[in-house]
Amino acid sequence: MNRTVLVVGVLAATAAVGYAQMNTYSAAQVLPNSKSAQTFLQVFEGLNQLYLTKPDDDKLLRGAINGMIASLDDPFTYYEQPEDNAVDSQNLAGNFYGIGIQLTAANADGTGGKVDTVFKVGAAAQGGVQAGDVFLKIDGKDVTTAKLNDIVKLVRGEKGTKVTVQFGRGGANASAGTSASASSYTVTMERQPVTIVSVEQTMLPNNVGYIALNTFYNQQVNQQFQAAVADMKKKGVQKLILDLRDNGGGLLNSGIFVADQFLQSGPIVSVRDRSGKTDVIGSAKKEASDYTGKLVVLVNKNSASASEIVAGALQDTKRAQIIGEQSFGKGVGQQVVNTLDGGRVAIVNFTWITPNGHEIQKKGITPDVVVADNRRPTPLNFSGSGVPAGSKLTIQVAGKPVVVTADKDGKFTYTGDVARPVTSATQGEAIVDLKTDAELQKALDVLK
Repeated sequence: MNRTVLVVGVLAATAAVGYAQMNTYSAAQVLPNSKSAQTFLQVFEGLNQLYLTKPDDDKLLRGAINGMIASLDDPFTYYEQPEDNAVDSQNLAGNFYGIGIQLTAANADGTGGKVDTVFKVGAAAQGGVQAGDVFLKIDGKDVTTAKLNDIVKLVRGEKGTKVTVQFGRGGANASAGTSASASSYTVTMERQPVTIVSVEQTMLPNNVGYIALNTFYNQQVNQQFQAAVADMKKKGVQKLILDLRDNGGGLLNSGIFVADQFLQSGPIVSVRDRSGKTDVIGSAKKEASDYTGKLVVLVNKNSASASEIVAGALQDTKRAQIIGEQSFGKGVGQQVVNTLDGGRVAIVNFTWITPNGHEIQKKGITPDVVVADNRRPTPLNFSGSGVPAGSKLTIQVAGKPVVVTADKDGKFTYTGDVARPVTSATQGEAIVDLKTDAELQKALDVLK
């Protein structure tokens, strides 16, 4: 079984450089002598012999795996099935063959797929696909209520192969979070190389540089981030904002690498295993490519894991001021075991510690300057009951009508669209709005 280490954030699963080694442990030493293990085998055999319909052995065993992990009551230890692991591995590699879009869920329950961004280079742009278009069918298969990851798997494929997608456009109920569309069109696209660009940059007033790092879950991050820092230095930037908001973590070695771009000596992060042994696994080195000007880091409640490693190191060493909200508080790392079925299991294996000895697990990073992230207000949502089945209700909200339809029990519910950050069609280009971003405004004030 292939072994490595995972650091999983709140928004994405993440893989890291190997650190801990699993102790030799054989299940064979436990199973024959344990009544619980013998009971497990007894139940498995009983279901196979007696259940009304023949069970699927793989489903039974994967259910047992998930149940075993669930007994730990640890959200960061998990099993990922082979089909999901395959997509995750592509995301981690940072490149695959697809149509050149960024997706989001189309329905309020998180299902379906909607085009969030069409990149300028790619089959989707060539085929006339637009942001807001909804996936209806892929190669003839209805995907209006499919899981987003299942849609991703259908869209991606081998180099040069083609995929036929029926899109919906201009749905009258789009604001109600449904996949309804006013019209549809079908386009066949050839899958082309797609590179995930996780680093975005732009220039702000008074020659202030801005770099947003969206995820550490990309093996291209180090190269992309170093290039962005080099570009800032080339432009003579002496004041820089590093945006780690909504960055749920990723590669542990990339977290260390990013922090090292701003530090010239000293520890970056240490880890402690279950024996209590603590080791420094990341230290800064002075390099000519380091950025040495003024620095501010933005975080919010979704900044987690590797993001907190970077923010914690820069705060403890007084290299940067941290601005924003209390971060998520994910201060443990995982070791990943690639399973024989093509999946993987991530096992929490160590706690990580900032240079000054702070443990972040369930605590997070406390900003030097607290500012609420106001970019995406809570969407309008309401529910009710007591009206005739199937009846339509029109509610005026801020002078605009909101129409809902009651179900067979006379109940109705509405969830407005969650505002999403605007993404540029040019990968690597950051789009910011100073007027509606209180954290960014504060960062500019601090850098004056």
